[in-house]
Amino acid sequence: MVEIVEAAAARRFVLRGDAEVAARAGAVFGVVLPLVPHGAAEAGGRAALWLGPDEWLLLAPFGDVPDFAALAGLPHSVVEVSDGYAALILRGAGAARVLSAGCPLDLHFSAFPPGMATRTVLGRVGITLWRRGAEEWRVEVGRSLLAYARAFLTEAARGLVDG
Repeated sequence: MVEIVEAAAARRFVLRGDAEVAARAGAVFGVVLPLVPHGAAEAGGRAALWLGPDEWLLLAPFGDVPDFAALAGLPHSVVEVSDGYAALILRGAGAARVLSAGCPLDLHFSAFPPGMATRTVLGRVGITLWRRGAEEWRVEVGRSLLAYARAFLTEAARGLVDG
């Protein structure tokens, strides 16, 4: 059985900058920003997902307002994108199979281990996919596409049970 639930509201920031920006932002944010492709890190209820060589998605609890003033003087960009995105959490032994119904990546544990995150697609929409544990995934999706993503995953989960 796979559980599909909407994640708690979160603050989301897209950070762009070089390794020095990442180091300083990590110190301020309280999470060491991953510098390896597809890395993810979490600490104290916050998380940082590597999206590209100079780009991270930073997640924080909804009432949490990080102070990025320490980045002043460094070439960087921090954009809050909280209102544009929502997330679904998938839990259960069949979660990877449910996601595979619409995601072209190899989601086997050996190819996509816990702590890995990447941009990809689910059905017809772009998502950021983060494997948080052996049987837990977080799907970040545009808020206007949340209902589509939930319906897609629900139907795929039903097929897993019925099939």
